[in-house]
Amino acid sequence: MSLKENIASLHKYLACISKDLNKAERGNKAAAQRVRTCSIKFEKAAKKYRKESVAAQKKGLFKKSKAKPKRKAAKRRPAKKAVRRKSRRRRR
Repeated sequence: MSLKENIASLHKYLACISKDLNKAERGNKAAAQRVRTCSIKFEKAAKKYRKESVAAQKKGLFKKSKAKPKRKAAKRRPAKKAVRRKSRRRRR
């Protein structure tokens, strides 16, 4: 099974699960059973996808996009110390 076929099967199982999950939430027992069986099929397909994607990555089929160079942060000026000013009023 190729990677694209595997992705298509994952989409199919997700659609099946989401449709029947809404029905099962309302109390439909048959839909709950279909969700359980589809989730098992989904799990198997997900394991195959993981195995194939790792193999494809090792072969170099996935190319990394070039990361944008980071901009250097502007130098900050040291913070000026707050000068405590004397109040104009005299305390008596």
